[in-house]
Amino acid sequence: MKRLEGKIAIITGANSGIGKATAELFAREGADLVLAARRLDKLQEVEKYAKEQGVRAVSVPTDVSRSEDCRKLVEAAIQAFGRIDILVNNAGIDDKGMSITNCDHDLWNKVIATDQDSVYYMMKETLPYMEKNGSGSIVNISSIGATRSNAGISYTAAKMAVIGMTKNVAIQVAGTGIRCNAVCPGPTETPIFDPANAATFDQEFSELCARHFDRSLPRTQPEDQANAILFFASDESKAVNGETLVVDHGATI
Repeated sequence: MKRLEGKIAIITGANSGIGKATAELFAREGADLVLAARRLDKLQEVEKYAKEQGVRAVSVPTDVSRSEDCRKLVEAAIQAFGRIDILVNNAGIDDKGMSITNCDHDLWNKVIATDQDSVYYMMKETLPYMEKNGSGSIVNISSIGATRSNAGISYTAAKMAVIGMTKNVAIQVAGTGIRCNAVCPGPTETPIFDPANAATFDQEFSELCARHFDRSLPRTQPEDQANAILFFASDESKAVNGETLVVDHGATI
C-alpha cells in the first residue's frame, strides 16, 4: 500500500536511528525524499536504499542548528522536486542526561540549538511552500522527556518547546489543509543507547529520572516510531492537528 505515493518529504537526521527507519519506510510507501544530516556517507546509504524502492531521493549535508543550512535544505528540496508535502523534524542530540547542576552553558546552547531552534528554522522555511500548495503535514519529534520531564535539563527544555511550537503552529494552520503534530518516543534502540555513549551520561541524575517510567518494559524499535510518524504524515490522519502521540510501550502511563 503506497500511502505516500506522489508526496515529497524532507526528513532531518535521516542517516541513523529513527530518521533512517522513517526514510526507509517512507520510501517503501512511495514518497520521494530529501534526506538531511551532517554525515553525508551514511546519508547516501539511505538514499541508495530509497532509490532501490523505486522513488527519487537526494541527500543534503545539513547542520540543522544553523538557520542558513535549514534555508538551503528547503531550497534544495524545492529545486529538486518543486514542492514539499511532508516535513519530519527528527534531527536531535542527547544531553547526556545532565542535571541543571552539571549542565554547562556550552552543552545547554548546543542542545537547544539542535533540538529546539532547528524545529523553528525548518518550519519557518517550509511553511510558505505548504501554504502556497494549500496542504502539508509537519511531524515534529519530541520525547517522553517532554511529557514527563524525566531527562536531562536541556533535552527536557528543548523537547517541551517542540510540543509548544507544534501546538502553536497547529493553531495557525488549522483549516488550511496543513497539519502539525508531534511524536514522543520513549527509550528506543538507537545509537544513544550504545554502551560507550550511555557510560558518559550523568549516572546519578539518570537514575533519578529512570524512577519515573517503567523500566521493566522493552525499549521501542526505530520502526515503531517510524510507523507513528507515517500515520501523521499520511492522509490517514488528515483530521488530526496539534496532537502528540507517545510511543513507549506504555512505560509512562
